[in-house]
Amino acid sequence: MADLDQESLTYHLSELRKTIISIVVCLFVLFPIGYFLAPYCIDWLVRWSFPVDNAQLNFFSPMEVFILNLKIGFVIALILGFPYIIYKIWQFLLPALYDKEKKFVKTAVFCSTFLFVLGAAMCVGFVLPLIIKFSMSFATEQIKPILGINNFVVLSGWLMLAFGLMFQFPIAIYFLVRFDIVSLESLKNKRPYIVVILLIIAAILTPPDVVSQILLFIPTYLLFELGLFFAKFPKQK
Repeated sequence: MADLDQESLTYHLSELRKTIISIVVCLFVLFPIGYFLAPYCIDWLVRWSFPVDNAQLNFFSPMEVFILNLKIGFVIALILGFPYIIYKIWQFLLPALYDKEKKFVKTAVFCSTFLFVLGAAMCVGFVLPLIIKFSMSFATEQIKPILGINNFVVLSGWLMLAFGLMFQFPIAIYFLVRFDIVSLESLKNKRPYIVVILLIIAAILTPPDVVSQILLFIPTYLLFELGLFFAKFPKQK
């Protein structure tokens, strides 16, 4: 029995190693494409987010833009390779799951990806320009903004990540209720506490300004209610 367990562990570790190597190779192949596209993505993000008369950013060290392009290139490689990465992870996990679990995981992965992209798109399309416009409103004849490209891109990245993660809330609620970890009635009764928790999380994930915190809190709370709505449906046998 011990030998069988050892062989099983060795097999799974071997498969995990192959999966990790495949993902690393995928990112290595896609990175040059991401690096090539990085300047265009940064230029578009600046033009989209800033008013026309303020669409100019600065860099403050000789290698700052180069390093920034490396980071953005890696992120683009992750995005381009995401379907393949998910496929390889799914291929690794598939043998260990029952049919009911496979169906749930497939649905959860699809919904999670959709909600993450939706959150990031909402951030770029609506929230980020609004935050930049709000910050620019403090400029006067005596006070002029001098913004760094690295700070702007880091801010954009953190906001997109925050919105993408917070948009996972319906899946988390559905998972907690469907697997009897928390009852639906208990979540409904604890709405005031959940509101406070969401406000705290929004404050942690966003820059220290009320605008971005409120803009993250409102859709997250609506998604919480959406999760409660879907959790009401009876379980499928």
